[in-house]
Amino acid sequence: MSLIGAVTLALLSVSAARAAPSENAASSPARDDIITLSTAAQPPVGYKYLPYVNPNAPKGGAFTMAYEIPGDFDNLNPFILKGTAPDSILSVWQPLFKGSDTDSVTAYAELARSCDVSPDGLTVTFHLDPRARFSDGTKVTAQDVVWTYNTLITQGSPVYAGLYAGVAGVSAPDDETVVFKLQPGAGADTPLNLSGIYVLPAHFWKGRNFSDPLLTFPVGSGPYQVSAVSYGNYITYTHVKNWWAEDIPSDRGFYNFATYTEDFFQNESVSLQAFKAGQIDARDELAAKVWATGYDFPAARDGRVRLERVPESLPAGIYGLQMNTRRPVFHDPRVREALTLAFDFEWMNRVLFYNSYTREHSYFSNSALASSGLPSPAELKLLNPFRGRIPDAVFTTPYRLPVTDGSGYNLPQLEQAMKLLYAAGWRVKNFKLVDPSGQQMKFEILLDDQGFERIVISYAADLRLLGIDVSVRTIDQATYQRRMNDFDFDMTENSYPETDFPGSEQADYWGCAAANTVGSNNLSGICAPAIDAMIRAENAARTPVDKQTAIHALDRLLLNGWYIVPWWSANNERLAWWQDRVAKPAIPLQVGFDFSLWWHK
Repeated sequence: MSLIGAVTLALLSVSAARAAPSENAASSPARDDIITLSTAAQPPVGYKYLPYVNPNAPKGGAFTMAYEIPGDFDNLNPFILKGTAPDSILSVWQPLFKGSDTDSVTAYAELARSCDVSPDGLTVTFHLDPRARFSDGTKVTAQDVVWTYNTLITQGSPVYAGLYAGVAGVSAPDDETVVFKLQPGAGADTPLNLSGIYVLPAHFWKGRNFSDPLLTFPVGSGPYQVSAVSYGNYITYTHVKNWWAEDIPSDRGFYNFATYTEDFFQNESVSLQAFKAGQIDARDELAAKVWATGYDFPAARDGRVRLERVPESLPAGIYGLQMNTRRPVFHDPRVREALTLAFDFEWMNRVLFYNSYTREHSYFSNSALASSGLPSPAELKLLNPFRGRIPDAVFTTPYRLPVTDGSGYNLPQLEQAMKLLYAAGWRVKNFKLVDPSGQQMKFEILLDDQGFERIVISYAADLRLLGIDVSVRTIDQATYQRRMNDFDFDMTENSYPETDFPGSEQADYWGCAAANTVGSNNLSGICAPAIDAMIRAENAARTPVDKQTAIHALDRLLLNGWYIVPWWSANNERLAWWQDRVAKPAIPLQVGFDFSLWWHK
């Protein structure tokens, strides 16, 4: 059994891991290969398997799932902007360290067997497992890691260049050692970010243009390889025979199906009917209404299909309708605030969602990083230099969203919204909200899922009461993704997931440089010196208190910029599965569920 390490993110120090044996501990020596940045609980040194798996899960059988969002795919390379790749394709490759299902700041050694961080935090060294092999039998080498890193930051999605912005260089002293040199001031999350790199085989890509969509079945070191594809319809994977990592502790109990298929449907109702007919083994239901009304069928009544709300405890981030401030209609923050006030969440939650959700009031919802009340003295030290250039409300008024009576007659909130619109120079003329030149306020809400139409159509109806001309348009997923990459939209539904330790990804979400980078996640086009300063502060933080202070200040600026109409979150996932066919571990996971832990009965 190889020595297995864990990268645990909290604040830069390298310490020896020592633990007493437990019932799943192997007889192996203690190690100095844990990056300790928090006090998160870890499996004991020499563990045989992760505590949330079924280590004796039977191997074999087939599993079929449906892609969560209606759409299709035309590409097998998920690391680039062009084309649309299925999420499941990532099972073809492995990262250096794999993330934990029970917290968002821990990763366990996989392709790498250990990781060292220098005392000054500026050198991160990964030692590869010498047994690691790609599916074609070729050894995984440090040169593959170097090639992957350099390719991702130069030819991959721009997300990678931002994620690894703190890296000064990378080298491979030998076939099993990779050394990353970091720039002074690199974020404390950089080692964890680097550990998550999916390592690609350089020899496979030789002679291919990495930035073009891939149609050839890719080679990887992961548990599965693509065995069949019908573009736009399904993709099937087969477990790699004699997979090199089958018995390493971080993978024991995972990837139990001999084959699994991801089916794609053009709408949710067809997907649900396929599940009821037994063509799909398990389903993650995203719609509260469908969960409440759509699962009363014979197999669910007699117990062959199990319905369960699975708890999850991930930080919720923010989810809602995002405004593109590159469009003139959204330039004025008073307009953005007015559009937020007009959203009647309480009515929607009662009528459309069966009271399943709670409203999000932070960009870091469901975590201690969410701001509340007025800024603390420590936050004021960060914010005070920007007085006069950021909203006064940041200093004087706790952020609050309106709460309606849920009746559907949200006139007080619409009146408040109209006052803001008048202050921004808009007037009502002939039942139309017009600017000083007489042009009516007009914009489009762009979607890629028909399931959201009933939500935004209801919202658009309230906006029309204000004299705003709002249209709703739903397009196919591939076209939608291209338009997001090019920032070619007015308003759209979007989410920004967060972790317990936000880091360099914040610059890709809200940073000025990302606002001008095609394909970045800064869809709103946010470009503000104060926000950039808070991102630098949270990235440079070297204590948990400093990190929290900077994130609180960042949260206040984002909230008072009114860039997103906040929607909602829930503390559970809605799972339905044919329990005479497949099973899952009973241990709760922070992520809710993980199909890679399930097995065939």
